Amino acid sequence: MEKVIVTRRLPGDAVEKLREKYEVTVSPHQRNLGYEELNELCQGAAGVITMLGDRVDRAFLESHPELKVVSNYAVGYNNIDLQAADKCGVTVTNTPGVLTEATADIAWALIMACGRRIVEGDRLTRSGGFDGWAPEMLLGQDVFGATLGIVGMGRIGQATARRALGFGMEIIYYSRQPKTEAEKQLGAKRVELDELMSRADYISLHTPLTPETRHLIDKRRIGLMKSSSFLINTARGQVVDEAALVLALRSDKIAGAGFDVYYDEPKLTDGLTELDNTVMLPHIGSGSITTRRKMAEIAAENLSAVLQGRTPPHPVSA
Repeated sequence: MEKVIVTRRLPGDAVEKLREKYEVTVSPHQRNLGYEELNELCQGAAGVITMLGDRVDRAFLESHPELKVVSNYAVGYNNIDLQAADKCGVTVTNTPGVLTEATADIAWALIMACGRRIVEGDRLTRSGGFDGWAPEMLLGQDVFGATLGIVGMGRIGQATARRALGFGMEIIYYSRQPKTEAEKQLGAKRVELDELMSRADYISLHTPLTPETRHLIDKRRIGLMKSSSFLINTARGQVVDEAALVLALRSDKIAGAGFDVYYDEPKLTDGLTELDNTVMLPHIGSGSITTRRKMAEIAAENLSAVLQGRTPPHPVSA
């Protein structure tokens, strides 16, 4: 039987089904593996189901000549050197589509929490600070009727925009290519990124991390935002110059920010935890029971397809 590695315990029964066909080892550690730990665990493996925190670089790929497939348990794959994988004859796959709605839900949870100061209100109430209704207590920004700016109008961006219709929001978006059908269905208007940054009340990021999008939201673009606006990031941490964002938040140049991803996660940028005008989640965009189980099923099917000589449902390439 071919050897298969799963670098983190997964929800559902997908791994047990893999055991019917392969010699499966699941990492005993419920944490991100160190690089050397990952290398050692994957010795002799034909396939590996990786997490977004697992670094699969050229050295790793060249150290595992038996490896045929890296099945990433995520829609993103910036943790994998795709060019090196192609050179080494290793197929790389991901789990797109299934997490669209769950991630859009989290983007909206952050929009609501930031705009209406939900987390601050929870802390105040729990600490005994709520001593009765007051006209100026925890005043927030309106969500209904506000302008939503979507950066990256792919599946998740469009799902986030669909939710805005129920809030009577104006939808503007930035994307390299026009999304004509989305414009018709959502009444969305495509604008240049600088215009979006200066007009939107809520800016929601949904672009993948590529060399072109790294620091797409930099100090200059953060400076274009209104003092009453919020930045929401459920995409990838390095899309934002997080140090510049912390400075803007600290000086109240913008109203606030919501995070589900971070620049160097799980490490947090200095000063981030000290800010009251932020809401921070531990990368749970896809974290519904149904979604995470389906992701496991897709990752397992991708892996099995390659090991059985079939084209996987969701290959990615350089």
